[in-house]
Parts: sequence; C-alpha cells; structure tokens
Amino acid sequence: MEGMETLLVGFICEVGTARSCYVEVIRLAKAGKHEEAKAKMKEGQEHFKQGHKVHSDLLAKNSEGELEISLLVLHGEDLLMSAETLGILADLELSGDGWSEL
Repeated sequence: MEGMETLLVGFICEVGTARSCYVEVIRLAKAGKHEEAKAKMKEGQEHFKQGHKVHSDLLAKNSEGELEISLLVLHGEDLLMSAETLGILADLELSGDGWSEL
C-alpha cells in the first residue's frame, strides 16, 4: 500500500495546491491585480490538470479492484471537487463576470 499512499498524497497535494491558487486568483482579481491573477490561474490550472491525471489513474485502479477506499481517497475527492468549483468561480471573477452576481 506504500506506493498507493504516495500516489494519493501526490493527488491531494496537486488538487489542494490548485484550490489554493484559485482562492488567490479571486483575491487578486478583486484587488484589481489582473495580470497576477492570470498567472496564478494558469498555475492553478496546471496543478488541477496534474491532479486530474492522477485521479483518472485512481479510477482505473478502482475499476481493477486495486484501490482500497480510505480517508486519503475521500480527502482527495473532496479537494478535487472544491478545487473544480473554486476554479469556475475564479474564472468568472477573472473574466469580470463576477460570480457574486450569479
């Protein structure tokens, strides 16, 4: 399970970093620092992409019966979903559409 735990921790780190980047995008955009926000958005998207790739690998392992559901898996799934949501909100804020007006 040691290799699987390493994979899961990597997954958590990638999507957790993406989530943090997206929160920072919202803060920067609200402060009018649009160039910094765009750079942070790109960084967040790269981390999300890497996390999503690991997630796809985990889904394949699960379908093959190689993945034991654990708190690490659940934590990673939770972070992935919140990162995806915050990414959408960050994109709206950065585009000037303002998510708070939805």
